[in-house]
Amino acid sequence: MSDLVKRSLSLSGHRTSVALEPEFWAVLDTIATVRQQSFASLVATLDATRPPERPLASALRVAALMHLQKELKTPDQ
Repeated sequence: MSDLVKRSLSLSGHRTSVALEPEFWAVLDTIATVRQQSFASLVATLDATRPPERPLASALRVAALMHLQKELKTPDQ
C-alpha cells in the first residue's frame, strides 16, 4: 500500500498529475502561502525552472527540502 497522494493540475495548458507523500504536499502548500502564490502558480514556477532531466515530482520534493533547510538556518525573530 502506498501513502502517496496524487494531485492533478494544468501546466502549460496540459493536464498532469503528481504523486507525493502528504508531508511534501504540506510543505509545498506552506511555500505557496508564504509566497502569496496559488498552488498551481507555485508548481508552474518550479516546473519552468527545473532541469529537464529532473522529473517534476523530484523537483517538488527538492523544493520542499530546500525550503525546510532554509527555515532551519533562519534564526527565530
